Amino acid sequence: MLAFLGNLGFTELLVIALICLLLFGARKLPELAHSMGSSVQAFKKGMREGSEEAPKADAKPKADSPNGHH
Repeated sequence: MLAFLGNLGFTELLVIALICLLLFGARKLPELAHSMGSSVQAFKKGMREGSEEAPKADAKPKADSPNGHH
């Protein structure tokens, strides 16, 4: 998903961090980081719940078609 992050070096990450600091300010960064963390956590929870429900949906018997043909 974030494979491109492997190509970023320390200098690039530092420049990105400085740009974020300039754009959002020092007071907003912790709030933004917390919000991002909460979003990622909710996304992962949804993915886990979705993968747990998928086998249950596959296990349901298929109903016959109304005209009797399969």
